[in-house]
Amino acid sequence: MELQALKELKTKVAEVIDIVHAIAVLEWDQQTYMPPRGGEARAEQIATLSKIAHEKFTSSEVGKLIAELEPYFQNQDPESDDAALFRKVKREYEKDTKLSPDLVARISRTTALARDKWVEARKESNFSIFAPYLTQIVDLMIEKAESLGYEESIYDALVDDFEPGLKTSRIRAIFEELRKGLVPIVQAIRESGVEIRRDFLLRNYDPEKQYQFTLKILEKMGYDFQRGRQDKTAHPFTTAFSVNDVRVTNRFKDTLITSSIFSALHEGGHALYDLGMPEKFDRTILMTGASYGVHESQSRTWENIVGRSLHFWTYWFPRLKEFFPEQLQDVTLEEFYRAINYVEPSPIRVEADEVTYNLHTLLRFELEVGLMERKIKVQDLPQLWNARMKEYIGYEPKNDAEGVLQDVHWSDGLFGYFPSYTIGNILSVQFFKKALEDISDLYEQFARGEYSALREWMRTHIHVHGGKYYPEELIQLVVGEPMNPQPFLNYLREKYSGIYGKI
Repeated sequence: MELQALKELKTKVAEVIDIVHAIAVLEWDQQTYMPPRGGEARAEQIATLSKIAHEKFTSSEVGKLIAELEPYFQNQDPESDDAALFRKVKREYEKDTKLSPDLVARISRTTALARDKWVEARKESNFSIFAPYLTQIVDLMIEKAESLGYEESIYDALVDDFEPGLKTSRIRAIFEELRKGLVPIVQAIRESGVEIRRDFLLRNYDPEKQYQFTLKILEKMGYDFQRGRQDKTAHPFTTAFSVNDVRVTNRFKDTLITSSIFSALHEGGHALYDLGMPEKFDRTILMTGASYGVHESQSRTWENIVGRSLHFWTYWFPRLKEFFPEQLQDVTLEEFYRAINYVEPSPIRVEADEVTYNLHTLLRFELEVGLMERKIKVQDLPQLWNARMKEYIGYEPKNDAEGVLQDVHWSDGLFGYFPSYTIGNILSVQFFKKALEDISDLYEQFARGEYSALREWMRTHIHVHGGKYYPEELIQLVVGEPMNPQPFLNYLREKYSGIYGKI
């Protein structure tokens, strides 16, 4: 029989999660259907609900229940769902009680206002429109980090929201290991002399037809449209309101066919993770991924390992040609495959190739740390961004929209998130390599448009655990070793040797 105190704790946490998901609905609407002048009222609504959720979760009643239950769980199976739930509630409670309701409300209000200003600034390619709001957000993030406390770097306090337990020093080491491995790969590709035709990717592709095509891809992946939908937005994202309501968004450019396709695969990967969690986790703190990096591993698996493979397009390229016969009439499968894996310096992170992508996240990581340490000023970001783009990637953005304004994350206050993308790339290969050991004909299945085996492997090994384990525990459980960048580098060498010659 369930302890009364545990039952009360679950009820109180469920009510908080209901409010958090109501906030998510408001945020989803703000980025999809809300009329332009609704921003100020929406900011107040989100701020009010965020404050209420914070106050409910950090109440003395919740604290008393945690204290009452702690001796009980010291003698319980740590692998049980209840023990995992208690462990996570206790951890988040200890963090959140360090933040005042006023700070939480100010962060929510400011980011809600900033999101609309970011959209406006990006549309106008004018950083000065967004800069005053970003300045406020940076100050708020520093205040938040100082409230939470840290041992080594102020950035650690923010990273912990996305990658529990990960330190800035470890992130630096990961990026350094990747840099050492990536530089010779990029150099070999540049010196290969291989020319790849790409003109057809930039032809005019009807956005409505793109929308219909991406629906077919999502359906084949196993995305359940009885429990989700795809809508249009300025920056693609996935949001979950429950295990039975997980929505994806996308953007459709009429002169870049790959943008919407790979966004659908990316966001679809996120959605499958949330949809794959057990219903018993609904309205609990376990209805989340082990970390944002683990979540990104799912999106990057579908976007890159699956979606940029020749086997995937063996099935889909003939169907894409049916949608766009004129644009692709003079293009072969091999040409299309090589084009979508073309490696070149490019400005936009979400459209970057697999080889240079992590240099984009390295740039953002370094700028975020500089902002948090007050070594970088907000007004200097466009110039610093462009200079480091040229240094790291060999491309200097032509304007603010192509440079410092391309990502929505800072307007949402998501400082500490960008390293999760690189962690996701690393883990995607480690997880997929393990799946391939268990299901040797996965690529052959892709060539037939079959993905259920991979989806179910991910579900039973990763999705079903939700937020039950901390990331390092889950990684060890799934692959039997810690996070390791080397399999990712090996994957790149093998794949791109087949396109550019020996690397």
